[in-house]
Parts: sequence; C-alpha cells; structure tokens
Amino acid sequence: MPLIDGLRDSPPFLVSAVTILSLLVGSFLNVVILRLPRMLERDWQREAREILSLPAEPAEKFSIVFPASHCPSCSAPIKPWHNIPLLGWLMLRGHCAACKAPISVQYPLVEAASGVMAGLCAWHFGWGPQLAGALALTWTLLALAVIDLRTQLLPDNLTLPLMWLGLGVNLYGVFVPIETAVIGAMIGYLSLWSIFHLFRLVTGKEGMGYGDFKLLAAIGAWLGWQALPMVILLSSLVGAVVGIGLIAFRRHDRQIPIPFGPYLAAAGWLALLYGDSIKEGYFRMSGLG
Repeated sequence: MPLIDGLRDSPPFLVSAVTILSLLVGSFLNVVILRLPRMLERDWQREAREILSLPAEPAEKFSIVFPASHCPSCSAPIKPWHNIPLLGWLMLRGHCAACKAPISVQYPLVEAASGVMAGLCAWHFGWGPQLAGALALTWTLLALAVIDLRTQLLPDNLTLPLMWLGLGVNLYGVFVPIETAVIGAMIGYLSLWSIFHLFRLVTGKEGMGYGDFKLLAAIGAWLGWQALPMVILLSSLVGAVVGIGLIAFRRHDRQIPIPFGPYLAAAGWLALLYGDSIKEGYFRMSGLG
C-alpha cells in the first residue's frame, strides 16, 4: 500500500503523520484525565452506600464518551471545529464561545505534549512494532502524570493494563526479553513497596501511594529491570528539586504531599527513548566507559 510504504520509507512523513494523529489522541486524553477520576469517585460512593446499606442515589449516565463535550461552566455543547486540537483553543482565545468562561490551559498543553512526545518516538524508533508500543506507553504515561498532578491518584484502570500490556509486548521481545520484563515488573513493585513500609516504620507516615508501586512495575514490564535504577534516580532527583523549589519559593506546605507519579512517568519516558544515551554519558563522565 502506498501509504504504508510512505510511512515506512520516509521518516519526515512518518513523524508528521504520527504527530498529527497524536494531537487528536491528546484531545481524547484530556477527556480521560478529567472524567476517569470522577467515574471512580462515583463508583466508590455507590459501593460505600451498598456497604452501609444506604439507598442508592439516582445518578445520570456518565462515562468517557457520554455526555458529549460541553462547557463545564454553562454546559453549552462544544462545536466540532472548536474541538480541533490546539487550534480550537486558540480560535476561542481560551474562553467558552457561549459564556466566555476561561478554558483551562491544560487542554492545549496536553495536546501539544502528546504530539511532541509521539513525534519524538516516531523519529527515534521509525516504522515498526517498537513505535506502536512506544506510542501506547507514551500516551498512557502522559494521562497518568496529569491525573496524578490533578488528583494525586494513579488509577488501577490505567496502571494495571499498562503493566500487562508491557508484559504482552515483550512476549515477543519488542523492547526486552520476557524474562527481563517479568523481573522488571516484580522489582519495580517490590522496590517502592519496601521503601514505603520502611519509611512508615521509621516515621509513622506514608511517603507514597500504592499507585506509584504499580506504575513503576508497569515501567519495569516495558523496559526491563535494568532500566529501573535510572528511572528511580531520575524521578527522585527531579522530584526533590521541584519539591524543594515549591517549599522555598512558593511556600508550599511541606505537610502537603507532592505527587510522585509525574516524575516516575517522565523518567520512564526518558528511559524509553534516551536510556542508552544517558547511561553512556554517565559512564563517560565518571571515567568508567
């Protein structure tokens, strides 16, 4: 097929096509980011009422696809051309066409991040199964990072399928051998699980959530156990710098937890694309290469 041949044989065409596709995916990711936590909250409330033998509260149908996109302030439906990634937000100048309420800058930022990250994946991997896997991992990590920033939740609905998908992909050795992937999932979960319980034993406080364990297990399933030290180091360094900066310059209350998931997701994505280069650079600088 000419289209497939073009994607395979022309890197610029592949990068352009993947970037445009990922802008559209980024628009869908915004829906997931906003609606999935609300869906989970509704499920938890319903289950709590069942456990307490309380009558069920009537609730309107709500899912990822229903109701259609609308303004959260005035409920006016979003016109199709206003849903065009990036351009729709720019045409509206960041405000609802009906009520002029501000539209969060999260929408274009997630769309732009999705497009840029996917384009880099296409440039790095080229046409093939690695690109397909890298895109699935990239989009899910992006959604998880923003959900955790907004709600301090890393939903099992995303972390667990991501882990199993990583193991499934590596059954065919797409990124690492399956043995390495299984060990990566095990070590990813147990390493943070051990730190969590040690920290709680010493301080009496919980330093992170179980979602972080599952996210690192998913990254280990995709990239193998050898990538985990780099991921933990990168995420810890960036998290420490950001946390200290928030406390020092924005007077962030140190008792208020800072989500760790975005740093894990960012470190996992960097390891996916640039893990080998980072290791080579480290060995060169340390004189071990």
